[in-house]
Amino acid sequence: MKAGVIGLGAMGAGMAANLAHSGQLAAVWNRTSRKADEFAAAHGVSVADGPAGVAAAADVVVTCVSADEDVLEVVEALKPALEPGKVVVDTSTVAGETARRAAEIVRSAGGEFLDAPVSGGVEGARNGTMVMMVGGGEEVLERVRPVLSVISGKAAHMGPVGAGQATKAVNQIMAAGINSAVTEALAFGETEGLDMERVIDVIQGGAAGNWFLQHRGPNMVRGVFDPGFKVVLHRKDLGIIRQTLAKKGVMLETVERIVDEYDALIADGYGDEDISALFRRKRAIFGDNA
Repeated sequence: MKAGVIGLGAMGAGMAANLAHSGQLAAVWNRTSRKADEFAAAHGVSVADGPAGVAAAADVVVTCVSADEDVLEVVEALKPALEPGKVVVDTSTVAGETARRAAEIVRSAGGEFLDAPVSGGVEGARNGTMVMMVGGGEEVLERVRPVLSVISGKAAHMGPVGAGQATKAVNQIMAAGINSAVTEALAFGETEGLDMERVIDVIQGGAAGNWFLQHRGPNMVRGVFDPGFKVVLHRKDLGIIRQTLAKKGVMLETVERIVDEYDALIADGYGDEDISALFRRKRAIFGDNA
């Protein structure tokens, strides 16, 4: 089974590299052609002349783009080369309505669609250990597992198209709360004059241990905020969640608070840093004591 990848950002490039190493990658495409050319030269694969070229060369097309409109644009561009048996697996984080619209477009051309947002960060994409939250036909998921097993540690079926995005929304709300709690706690620890790397090591082995503390804490206390997962992207995801909540007539304190914090970071020029850059604002709470 051959795969193609559209979107070679930090996450997409990691997934594509694992598929290339497994011998399953047929073609890639990226809106910025330089990224695609550099990737192809490094991994010995073909660059398609557009999304339809990727679909023509592959049984499974993995898409990884940033915004809802980008997903729909790519799916429309795939249509000329879609046919029965072709499967589009979208790993982007978008609204459930967008995933369902994309599925309609793909199915109208004879293909199948899975919404499969991912979690696990750049490390997970690079190491093939991400979790995929999959919405769509369960039999379609089983058919493409030979591809997904190369790029993820777990691909779980969550329900019909849109269920993957709903599950990712749960993940993103939790990630917002964890980010706030970890950054506040570590900022407090600094004011107590503690050896913060030792603090992280000890706490990671106890009840408060978590992925974010383990993978972002050490860099955070050194003042390093390389992405990772960019502030602007988590802010985008939380914006989608806010729209969903508004339809339910609900506001969540965690979401509102972190949106405000992220907007301030973006205004200060830190939007392209990892979300752990929230530590900058939490340290500021303590002023000269930080």
